[in-house]
Amino acid sequence: MGSLGGARTVGRPAGAWRGIVEEFRRDLSLPADAPAITLREGNTPLVPALRAGRGADLFFKVEGCNPTGSFKDRGMAVAVSGAVAEGARALVCASTGNTSASAAAYAARAGLPALLAVPAGDGAVAKGKLAQALAAGARLVLVRGNFDQALAAVRTLAAARPHVALVNSVNPLRLEGQKTGAFEVVAQLGDAPDWLCIPVGNAGNISAYWRGFCEYRAAGRARSVPRLLGAQAEGAAPLVSGRPVDAPVTVASAIRIGRPASAHLARAAVAEADGRFLAVTDAQIIEAYRFLARQEGIFCEPASAASLAGFWAARASGLIPEGARAVCVLTGHGLKDPDRAVAEGDAPLEVEATAEALAGVLPPGVD
Repeated sequence: MGSLGGARTVGRPAGAWRGIVEEFRRDLSLPADAPAITLREGNTPLVPALRAGRGADLFFKVEGCNPTGSFKDRGMAVAVSGAVAEGARALVCASTGNTSASAAAYAARAGLPALLAVPAGDGAVAKGKLAQALAAGARLVLVRGNFDQALAAVRTLAAARPHVALVNSVNPLRLEGQKTGAFEVVAQLGDAPDWLCIPVGNAGNISAYWRGFCEYRAAGRARSVPRLLGAQAEGAAPLVSGRPVDAPVTVASAIRIGRPASAHLARAAVAEADGRFLAVTDAQIIEAYRFLARQEGIFCEPASAASLAGFWAARASGLIPEGARAVCVLTGHGLKDPDRAVAEGDAPLEVEATAEALAGVLPPGVD
């Protein structure tokens, strides 16, 4: 009798994607005997822009195609694989939403319990992300404080308990996983782009991408590295202003962070890359969010659209020149924040169930 109660064992098809731990194991600082805790994350599409480029050669790295709908799955796959190898008996993290959704899923995959601390308050965390964490069976805790306070609390908790693994981006294995996004961009384009535009919240992802590009150049797998553009929301822009933001405010909840834990790494990366941090308003973020969905067919969460808003601002100022090849990282899927999608969409129409009634509401110009 076969495994799984008699189910037929099926071999892996040649060339099938195995997830980032196995696909990039030789490039990851992970114990050789670490298991691959995977949901087949990575291998996300790089989609050419049709209308958003404004004179540049623009592409979108659509990270919402990861298993839990965000780039966090890259880092979580490696961090949880490492935690299992080290004998962890539980996972813990603080989150503005995507980290908690990813940690819950990978904890379930590993057979470990997870404690997730997210800010309390209406709208503090998008409902889609809360739903994911709850569905995976994690213990979700609403803390009376912002993300920065929640992160400080879980760091203290994990430091006192050796069998509790902290899986926030202060865990170096998280950035090891997230750097694989840069590996994929190089493979998909044939080299690094001229510019990489990316939303910045806790500042780990921009640091991870820079690490990945530099490693591929050093290994001879890329001829160049990109300049970096880190886009922050105007109400949560400590890396732009140069000072912490104690009460960050923005519609882009995933980057609503006033004291980025990886700020030092992000500053170093942007300086080395001859890049720039810039702030975009909520209005600019929502404009890009709507444009992506309506003109490019890509539904991302508001924080993701900050990369396009930043790209547009950099094009308008001449920082990114005409003809430059650029990649905007779209970090999370639009279904992460369904309330925002409903708020920004046109109100639905209600008519009788007849062809005549439907004909009466056809878009203008359609016969």
